[in-house]
Amino acid sequence: MSQVKIKPLADRVLVEPTEAEEKTASGIYIPDTAKEKPQKGTVIALGPGTKEVTMEVKVGDVVLYGKYSGTEINVDGKDFLMMKQADILAIV
Repeated sequence: MSQVKIKPLADRVLVEPTEAEEKTASGIYIPDTAKEKPQKGTVIALGPGTKEVTMEVKVGDVVLYGKYSGTEINVDGKDFLMMKQADILAIV
């Protein structure tokens, strides 16, 4: 798990996406141009919530999110997604 000095505000969550699969189940290697954008990641940091939204996820949870959810940010060469808790579909 990464140590990032970013503190999300309100009901936002910072997620580190899992790496895209390098090869298929049958052993065929997938080129970078054909890799699917990951929809699974680990919660790195989260905000305190709001009066209306209680935070249900916690740091370390592995979550599933929508394909186009969140805003991509890069910190110290690592890619992260900042999204609202409502964009998270499930905790795995």
